Amino acid sequence: MKYLSEYRNPELVKHYLSEMHKIVTKPWNIMEICGGQTHSLVKNGLLELLPKNISMIHGPGCPVCVTPISLIDKAIELIKQGVIMCSFGDMIRVPGSSKSLLQAKADGGDLQILYSPLEAVKIAAKNPDREIVFFAVGFETTAPSNALAVIYAQKLGLTNFTLLVSHVLVPPAMEAILSDEFCTIDAFLGAGHVCTIMGLEEYYPIAANYKIPIVISGFEPADLIQAIYHAVLQLENGKYEVENQYTRLVKEEGNVKAKEVVNQVFEIGTQEWRGVGKIDNSGLVMREDYKMYDANAKFSIQINNYQTDKNCIAGEILKGKKKPHECPEFGKKCKPSNPLGAPMVSSEGACAAYFNYL
Repeated sequence: MKYLSEYRNPELVKHYLSEMHKIVTKPWNIMEICGGQTHSLVKNGLLELLPKNISMIHGPGCPVCVTPISLIDKAIELIKQGVIMCSFGDMIRVPGSSKSLLQAKADGGDLQILYSPLEAVKIAAKNPDREIVFFAVGFETTAPSNALAVIYAQKLGLTNFTLLVSHVLVPPAMEAILSDEFCTIDAFLGAGHVCTIMGLEEYYPIAANYKIPIVISGFEPADLIQAIYHAVLQLENGKYEVENQYTRLVKEEGNVKAKEVVNQVFEIGTQEWRGVGKIDNSGLVMREDYKMYDANAKFSIQINNYQTDKNCIAGEILKGKKKPHECPEFGKKCKPSNPLGAPMVSSEGACAAYFNYL
């Protein structure tokens, strides 16, 4: 297959669904780790087409959703102090303890919505008398561009540019889920875009140690159904291997150049996940040589008393323990126009997918 239309071909989807119905004999729980995959499954009605024995569990694969409230509160505090805060658009409506970045902007704060962290570097160069902070949120996919922004700022000799970093890593999150005594996951669909950068190496130990199939998947309907079919095929045959469905983009070694840039600027460290808690070695933090570009190090702001909405069960949803419609406030107090938690407002959040498409 070479064209996008082929990956949306109903006949191809029907073929894999038919084959899946033939082979499945037991109930299986499969977690798609990425919020983009969740949206595609829900938007395209694929959940209703799967065999009744196949249950898709929605994982914490939405970096906006797992960005801790304390960091959003810190970003808002920086805005109050006169910093020019720069961010992608997907973060601006995510609620902190009392308000969102967008509400901070409405209160008179300087919030710039950008498409690239390199734009923030240019803003820093044009405003040498102002502090510029880019809210660096994301999985392994956005880490290379954020690392390049730091390298670019260093080459320009800028001293007024920093990153507020909240980079999370997928494999440690998978291990944290599997280590939970109440875990019922039988197989994973891996995030194809993450593996485009990082490759497959980190997934082999997880599959072997936890005896669980991991199928790296794309995001189109045919991608997902084919990946689910291969996961079921492994489960039915007692296998637990790493398979790459997304071969058109994912290579075994990943993107070597991108990884080199990331490793130059960042190192692995402990990261807090909203609704999940701290996970060891699950995030990227600034290396010592680049601490001057770390907003956490430059600005001494401590957020110790942050609040979550007691009616929001985002943590249970992000862990895959509950579905969005099981929340008593879903579609009532919690809507995209007035979200109680990040999964309802993020473009990759499971709650937003259920609200918009089901």
